[in-house]
Amino acid sequence: MEESQQGEDHQPLEFKNRIDLGQLQTSVAQIKTELGRVIIGQQEMIELLIISILANGHSLIEGVPGVAKTVTAKLLAKTMNVDFSRIQFTPDLMPSDILGTSIFNVKTSEFEFKKGPLFSNIILIDEINRAPAKTQAALFEAMAERQITMDGLTYEMRPPFLVFATQNPIEQEGTYRLPEAQLDRFLFKIKVNYPSLEEEIEILESKHRQKNQNLESIITSVLSAAQIASYQEVIKEIIIENNLMKYIAGIVHNTRNNANLYLGASPRASIAIMDASKALAAINGRDFVTPDDIKKVASPILGHRVILTPEREMEGFTPDKVIKQILETIEIPR
Repeated sequence: MEESQQGEDHQPLEFKNRIDLGQLQTSVAQIKTELGRVIIGQQEMIELLIISILANGHSLIEGVPGVAKTVTAKLLAKTMNVDFSRIQFTPDLMPSDILGTSIFNVKTSEFEFKKGPLFSNIILIDEINRAPAKTQAALFEAMAERQITMDGLTYEMRPPFLVFATQNPIEQEGTYRLPEAQLDRFLFKIKVNYPSLEEEIEILESKHRQKNQNLESIITSVLSAAQIASYQEVIKEIIIENNLMKYIAGIVHNTRNNANLYLGASPRASIAIMDASKALAAINGRDFVTPDDIKKVASPILGHRVILTPEREMEGFTPDKVIKQILETIEIPR
């Protein structure tokens, strides 16, 4: 009898969330399964893009040509039953090419606004750094305020409104540096690396099996616009303790007083870390944020928001290296 009682006492305690995350977790798993039919590897990019959707933030994807930046973003959009636009940025692209233009209607003798491809839910911008400053400025209002002003009228963007942009870090000919203010509007800057040898072999085998099959036809939509909006609201309810908010503030504050950095991160970065860590916690089935969630999202959030001092840049330092040092320096809350 005593042994039986002891066995019961030593049973593990069941943890129960205060917020129901079952449906959200199921949807995330379905998205990953759908993308896994086509995309080999790139798990970190996929997870960060899903976090950006849940946290309602834009993402900049940086990598050399051929590492599935565009195809991943395109197929991720396909898993959601929402409108999708793909815009190829070029040096001769004008603001009206993405925003739309007013056309004179002979029948009504009035100008009518014909909406451009930016009026969609998921926008994939290929090679964002190839467009001139005018076009970047036109995109900026849409990204920052999720609205567009044309001819004195303001047009609200229908939610969800998310921009996934790609850029090539190597080829700089014919490109324009993105302004710091615009970079700050991206929740993440996701760096995509080459696949491992095993993954590359798997890519070849997968491509051989697919033959001429259309990749988009393989992917099934699993999320509606209403579900995305619902999950974004759930993320806001995820619990974060005060000591973790102080931890985030300490990390960001350190970037402003760091001898290796010429420019630190703004309070927008602090909010981004909090929102993204909440989304990561939810994906992992927790209704509360941990220090590990914060550490995991800090680098892709802060990397493009800080600028190294010229001396450190010449020494071969990188923003990621400095952020890693900061994370090692700041005491983790217990």
